[in-house]
Amino acid sequence: MATATATNIDKARSLGAQRAEVSKLTTYEWVALDKRGKRMKGDMPAKNASLVKAELRRQGMNPQTVRERAKPLFGSTGSTVKPGDVAVFSRQIATMMASGVPMVQSFDIIADGQKNIRFKNILLDVKQNIEGGAALHEALARYPVQFDELYCNLVHAGETSGVLDTVLDTVATYKERTEAIKKKIKKALFYPMMVLAVVFMVCLIMLLFVVPVFAKTFQDAGAQLPAPTQLLVSASEFMQSYWWIVIGVIVGSIAALIIAKKRSVKFAHFLDRMALKMPVMGNIVRNSAIARFARTLGVTFRAGVPLVEALDAVAGATGSVVYGDAVKQMREDISVGHQLQLAMKQTGL
Repeated sequence: MATATATNIDKARSLGAQRAEVSKLTTYEWVALDKRGKRMKGDMPAKNASLVKAELRRQGMNPQTVRERAKPLFGSTGSTVKPGDVAVFSRQIATMMASGVPMVQSFDIIADGQKNIRFKNILLDVKQNIEGGAALHEALARYPVQFDELYCNLVHAGETSGVLDTVLDTVATYKERTEAIKKKIKKALFYPMMVLAVVFMVCLIMLLFVVPVFAKTFQDAGAQLPAPTQLLVSASEFMQSYWWIVIGVIVGSIAALIIAKKRSVKFAHFLDRMALKMPVMGNIVRNSAIARFARTLGVTFRAGVPLVEALDAVAGATGSVVYGDAVKQMREDISVGHQLQLAMKQTGL
């Protein structure tokens, strides 16, 4: 038992190291001609452009241009592929494999029917890597934005156990249900967000149009305004004179919060903690994170992924930094011999 646990831990660490290594690579966009002279496009993570050209030549293509993908101002937009596209792809290839269609041929058929050009190029690149001798999970791991750690771990488990078509079908169902839950959460949050937006607009209209009328009336009457009312009038005058500054500060603050959350783990943790303490939103975020944790862990177990390795993948699927850190702590506790229920209890969540 101890030997099996140690082996699972080593495998999890090895896969984690591979994923970390991939995340450090630069993504290059390439244009090349295949053996038939057909123009192909795609992108590839690598340490430098020379390695990209070498890999393209190894795959039998003649590289035309290779350049580093431009980095956008506000984070990465590397994924124009929707989760729904990945779910459909998973179900399609699972169905074809169950019907006895070879994997490479399945990729050709699915890619030919793809309307999303970016996803089509990704599928063709994955197919070429498989033809070059890579396992499916290794070829998919080259695109961590579209095929995350959880997806690749499940595919790897399916390849190892010989039930890849079943695992892919399970993954498709999982992603479809996840997207359905996301839509329900967005729908649940729509009403309170709309209420906040309406309150903000009403306050803005009051400060810009209503308060000035009352202020002029009181001024003409020579009435002495109490301190709270005078403060409101002063705020109205400031809004009228410097409304563009106020809007700029609000927009800038929102943008700064988004950027800070992406770049600072501590700040993201703080925001998630605050969200969990909010009256209405807190319960939604908490229940959503727990549901994702349970559903994802169930899928990985059914696919035969070892517990320690499964928790590595589940940590990134909770949608919450707080719960993600808790799952990582659970993984550490379980790796030293603690039971799952005890490790869950010790998180305090």
